[in-house]
Amino acid sequence: MTALTLSTAGAATLRADALVVGVAKGVKGPVLAPGSEAVDKAFDGKLAAVLATLGATGAEGELTKLPAASGLKAPVVVAVGLGPVPDKEDAYDAEALRRAAGTAARALTGSKKAGFALPAASVEDAAAVAEGALLGAYAFTAYQGGEDKLAPRDAKSKGNGPKLPLAEVALLGAKPRDKAYKAAVERSLALVEEINRARDLVNTPPNDLYPESFAAVATAAGKEHGVKVQVLDEKALVKGGFGGILGVGQGASRGPRLVKLAYTHPKAEKTLALVGKGITYDSGGISLKPAGHNETMKCDMAGAAAVFAAVVTAARLGLKVNVTGWLALAENMPSGNATRPGDVLRMYSGKTVEVLNTDAEGRLVLADALTRASEEKPDAIVDVATLTGAMVLALGNRTFGVMANDDAFRTSLHEIAEEVGEPSWPMPLPADLRKGMDSPTADIANMGERMGGGLVAGLFLKEFVGEGIAWAHLDIAGPAFHEGAPYGYTPKGGTGSAVRTLVRLAERTAAGDLG
Repeated sequence: MTALTLSTAGAATLRADALVVGVAKGVKGPVLAPGSEAVDKAFDGKLAAVLATLGATGAEGELTKLPAASGLKAPVVVAVGLGPVPDKEDAYDAEALRRAAGTAARALTGSKKAGFALPAASVEDAAAVAEGALLGAYAFTAYQGGEDKLAPRDAKSKGNGPKLPLAEVALLGAKPRDKAYKAAVERSLALVEEINRARDLVNTPPNDLYPESFAAVATAAGKEHGVKVQVLDEKALVKGGFGGILGVGQGASRGPRLVKLAYTHPKAEKTLALVGKGITYDSGGISLKPAGHNETMKCDMAGAAAVFAAVVTAARLGLKVNVTGWLALAENMPSGNATRPGDVLRMYSGKTVEVLNTDAEGRLVLADALTRASEEKPDAIVDVATLTGAMVLALGNRTFGVMANDDAFRTSLHEIAEEVGEPSWPMPLPADLRKGMDSPTADIANMGERMGGGLVAGLFLKEFVGEGIAWAHLDIAGPAFHEGAPYGYTPKGGTGSAVRTLVRLAERTAAGDLG
């Protein structure tokens, strides 16, 4: 994990590999953002002009490297675009700062230390820069750089391994001795460490991450951070009657698990339950996925990873709210033991489900976990899942859908997600779509109408939420796993989608802002 410091040094005197400054897009060319004053002075006040000569405009995501002027200790200046100049001075959007810091951190892969002289006059700005830089400095290298067994024995492996991420971020322009700044940076560090842990889990190959090993990771983290962890194995699931989780996992050689993580605070007045879909690999089961759709299915546990990270973050921050996480873990594999289309499962709730498509498995494991979570009467439940391709078709690869049984709760979650920089969109749960899941054999089928499939999945889940409990469903199928080139602070692979939203929900609940 990249180190983060609130530097007491000025930009001109900081000894580092590079200095990062912000540039906005003005009407007549690039405009230097606050924080760059000392660097501009070293260029005799001509840094903006030099950048313009090099083709810089200040557009978001744009990055320009240039040799530092003689008055600076760092040898390189990195100018990163912030987008349009804000209407009010110093009023840069927090997400623009996050993305700029992330872009710069990615560009400085392999460096030991960089000073970030981006706008940091407010606590919020400093936190945004810290988050963006730390998120951008992420790299998953656990399976790279191993010894080449085919190379000569005397061959040196130096330089053959992956480039390591930026080792240290020095935040400039903040107030190192101010308690509010220190608290904000500590929060950013804890949050990003857990987001990156979630990213690691999503990126881990499914031969190494399966229900039992995921449960072991959760157990170890619980011991470290004071979170109580309970793991239900196959025997316990059979005894408890968790037919949904068992039905999905019965085709795999490695059995399913239901993991409960409980963080409690002695002064808490509210309880949140978070439920995560944890399909550690999804082949589609007997309803096998077509060619070209299997390669990224290790990411189908991203919802469980987000829930796990959010609970641990709440514990690390000591939030005055009880947060319980439920990880519904299974591998969905085809075999002679696998659930078949046409089978009927008896769920933990007692309801029966006719399985029309074994690739609609996420809703089955979530249904059992939602029922179990409801038994503890939390004030609200939020489930997170890479649930439907239909949601990707509707909202694209960067936006997750928000559904709920309470309009006010759905609105709050949408606002929270936008506040923390996670694009989302409120989606309806049309009652007329429920009829499509009527089954002549069971209480409900796991499939309904093809059109509006993401909403149908939400309606299915709603059936398993306890009466009187506010519930929301986040379908993160689009943003959970990024297959394209990295951008901003978003890496290729697992993104940690929804963690920031869940943590901010917990913070607002602790503060009494959600009623």
